[in-house]
Amino acid sequence: MATLTATLRLRRTSARRSGDPLLMVSAALAAGLVVLAVIGPWIAPYDPAATDVLAASQGPSGAHLFGTDSLGRDIFSRALTGARLSFAGPGIIVLGSAGLGTLLALAAAWHGGWVDRLLNRLLTLLFAIPGVLVAVVAAAVFGAGFWAPVLALTLVYTPYVARVVRSVAVRQRQLPYIEALQLAGLPTWRICLRHLLPNVAPIVLAQATIGFGSALMDFGAVSFLGLGIQPPTAEWGVMVADGRSEVLDGAVQQSMAAGLCIVISVVAFNVLGERLTQRFGGTR
Repeated sequence: MATLTATLRLRRTSARRSGDPLLMVSAALAAGLVVLAVIGPWIAPYDPAATDVLAASQGPSGAHLFGTDSLGRDIFSRALTGARLSFAGPGIIVLGSAGLGTLLALAAAWHGGWVDRLLNRLLTLLFAIPGVLVAVVAAAVFGAGFWAPVLALTLVYTPYVARVVRSVAVRQRQLPYIEALQLAGLPTWRICLRHLLPNVAPIVLAQATIGFGSALMDFGAVSFLGLGIQPPTAEWGVMVADGRSEVLDGAVQQSMAAGLCIVISVVAFNVLGERLTQRFGGTR
């Protein structure tokens, strides 16, 4: 038994030292996608809005890596350029929901009592609302575009962060170092900002990473429905929607290229977020 225990410990130690291959691969892929989203418009070989009727609906070739759409626009250039908006929306959603969710979680964990119960009921109510539905309603009320679905999805994604961060913050709140800091006379805001927040930050990062993949999918879905980014602007959800009519004619390259971009991005960020959550000891 002792030999078996020692062997298991040795394997765990070796695994930690060798690193997590899946974590490293997903992190490298996610980082590469972010870099492409930033520099995409500058390295695109063609103007994403330039049309060429004579080259319409062509398949992949040396001149057009992903082929062309029904207007002769280069799909590869549109995918590279569209990555910026496709990532910008989810990025703002994640930053906003992570900030607001962490603030609510720390307030609930610190004060407890009726504050905790009230915030929990509020978060439970938000959980029951489908994200895409809220984004669609917001776009219908305030008009289609970038900001209406972004703000709506930020509100919807807040409880996903707050729920996990609150559970970690409650455990931290009960540790002796918090009581020691209070006895030392430090103000509440300083304890939360300088000591409690850094201890929950890894979980916030993990949840935000998972949330990015989901937000990217929801943001693209709103554009696909015609209530987000509007054509002819290059964006992955818009490209999938534009390619629907071409699929019936056998030209699947536009919808497939944009759809694969979304799938690869979502998988990369979800896997990265899951591995970070496991490493930092959080629960979803």
